[in-house]
Amino acid sequence: MKFPVYSITGQETGREVEVPDNVFSIEPNEHVMYLDIKRYLASLHRGTHKTKTRGEVQGSTRKIRPQKHTGQARAGQRTSPIFRGGGRVFGPQPRDYSIKLNKKMQNLARRSALSAQAANNAIKVVEDFSIEIPKTKEIIKILEALNASKRFTLLVLPEPNRNIYLSARNLPYVEVLPYYSLNTYIIVRPYTLLFTEKAILKTADWLSPSKSVSHETA
Repeated sequence: MKFPVYSITGQETGREVEVPDNVFSIEPNEHVMYLDIKRYLASLHRGTHKTKTRGEVQGSTRKIRPQKHTGQARAGQRTSPIFRGGGRVFGPQPRDYSIKLNKKMQNLARRSALSAQAANNAIKVVEDFSIEIPKTKEIIKILEALNASKRFTLLVLPEPNRNIYLSARNLPYVEVLPYYSLNTYIIVRPYTLLFTEKAILKTADWLSPSKSVSHETA
């Protein structure tokens, strides 16, 4: 599969970047994409929620009234859940929300998401560029030239770039990530996936089924 390479002024450079079909042109596996998105969203749960039971709240343990002859229901400790300030019955407790999904399925989900976006013509490739001084106007100028301004755009870089990140930080519709931080959830969101030339080649190499490349994953 080939993508034309655009300059930062929005003009075609006349060059094309070729990427393997088994990364950007496969039949999307929607079920695996669903599982990987579910895994990612579950990983965002910290699972630290906690309420106190009747054995954990502070209060006297003495019997608060006689067992019989009061005309009221039997009652023991003040920490009972039926009283104000008592413990909570079956309240939330700390738990692990994580879902396991092997690396091959995660990579298949990413390739499926990229293939779906490529089929929708949502992927653009721009020549490698850098910004000398962090300036939001520079990023806006580039996005406008590429018809990607005022809508959600994911800019994928071959490596973290502080100046580009700081330049785009104030734009709510732009997110900047290195290629190895891509996950299925973030890939399926954008209207425009903007890869730099090196980034799309590294992405293809990283997700290629025939290679085993170790990177951090989200």
